[in-house]
Amino acid sequence: MSNPYDSWYHECESAWLYRVVADKESDPRHQQLFRALANAAEEQATHWARSANPGEFRPRSRARLVAALVRRLGPRALKPVLAAMKLRGLSVYAATPAVDGHLMPVTVHDVGQRHRSVTGGNNLRAAVFGVNDGLVSNLSLILGVAGAGASGQVILTSGLAGLLAGSLSMASGEYVSVRSQREMYEYQIGLERDELAEYPAEEAEELALIYQARGVDLEVARGIATRLMSNPEHALNTLAREELGLNPDDLASPWAAAIFSFSAFGAGALLPLLPYLVQAGSGTALYWSAGTTMVALFGVGMALSLFNGRSAVRGGLRMLLIGAAAAGCTWAVGHAMGTALA
Repeated sequence: MSNPYDSWYHECESAWLYRVVADKESDPRHQQLFRALANAAEEQATHWARSANPGEFRPRSRARLVAALVRRLGPRALKPVLAAMKLRGLSVYAATPAVDGHLMPVTVHDVGQRHRSVTGGNNLRAAVFGVNDGLVSNLSLILGVAGAGASGQVILTSGLAGLLAGSLSMASGEYVSVRSQREMYEYQIGLERDELAEYPAEEAEELALIYQARGVDLEVARGIATRLMSNPEHALNTLAREELGLNPDDLASPWAAAIFSFSAFGAGALLPLLPYLVQAGSGTALYWSAGTTMVALFGVGMALSLFNGRSAVRGGLRMLLIGAAAAGCTWAVGHAMGTALA
């Protein structure tokens, strides 16, 4: 059975966040939806308050952080985080206007709306994982070299090499991946452009048949297809999305993806090195490196709880234990090799 206080708090938190989202929204329809959801959540909170006798609602730190991110980045970019907070109505960010009860594009702006993903939240999540990779991998490298008995200068050199190698590896992998996606898109869109120039009427009919298969009356579907096909570039964009399932809006710049990955990994990998940059010859540098990295890993685990809706403390402890286990294993291997080669 639900705990009345927890249920009351959840409904109050949802209502509060719905109003934050509504205040940030520029679309009146979206504003109306989220305010209506806020009102509904407040009604549910009133119901639970009869049993919980909770007092005044005060949003907790996680809700305040999510609200600050929404105000800064917008609700569309924070869709994965808002979903983890169990907010409803987020499908409006993937929907298009209705035609005869079926969601279909009817203007150039609407073309491909239902295909568009929320890249802002994914970039935020990718940044957290990139920092985490840099933290774990470089701390493990540093402890492995330290376990073998290397001097502070050797550890610093190895850590800098690990930072650079890992960052370049991440960047090159992202560049190749995104570049390959773009090349595939450019090749297929080129074929579609040739077909549109050669058989415009047939392409329009194909698009209408796709819409008909989704439940739109054929004559209505033909009218939609005709309007969308009146502009060759818009027609090509529509055909790429509807016939090929390709969405150019989802394709980032290869260089931007590479720089993003390089920066995220490098930021994480730099932290374990900072004590050695400050005091490479000190015997306490290793302890400072391990300690600051463990604190950072705990913070990363807490940040990831924004995307999975789980306990922030539990997420932080889990990430801390994973990082400690990886670092401990590499230290043990380095120590064993250093002893064997001595």
